[in-house]
Amino acid sequence: MNVDLKSWVREVPDHPIPGILFKDVTSILTHPPAFKASLEWFTAQTAALEPDVLAGTDARGFVFAAPVAERLGLPLVLLRKKGKLPPPVVKVEYSLEYADASAMEARSDAITPGQRVAVIDDLLATGGTAVAASKLIENLGGTTVAHIFLIELAYLDGRERLTAHDANCQILANIIYD
Repeated sequence: MNVDLKSWVREVPDHPIPGILFKDVTSILTHPPAFKASLEWFTAQTAALEPDVLAGTDARGFVFAAPVAERLGLPLVLLRKKGKLPPPVVKVEYSLEYADASAMEARSDAITPGQRVAVIDDLLATGGTAVAASKLIENLGGTTVAHIFLIELAYLDGRERLTAHDANCQILANIIYD
């Protein structure tokens, strides 16, 4: 069954603040064929990269990363918002498109030096979260081989920001809004 995933992305104007057109992927989760199609796409992209570890970003990245990690037999690392993991953790500060400074954390033993890590998230906007994820992985001794997104908002130049941080990291997206 061929599913048009873009048709399942709900657009919410002025959320979470005025001027933002929020792309809501949770509608995909309410339609099992769309959710299955998204997981099949994420799984195929991840498998082709042959990473040692899969990381998911808080919170919607977890929804897609966990089943993909299970399908591929990969360890799953949770890249969490500040204060959600017990110590010891490694932390990186960053800013979002619509919020003040934030921080991302991972367990200090989550990645072994030299491991190749693929990161799954629902959406690439300005690239702030993705760059923070790459920095966190680097601080743990790993290498980010790819960021895999369901959606990319190309007009916010997140791909350029992420490429400026790491030109060797692949950036993959299923749905691109120009």
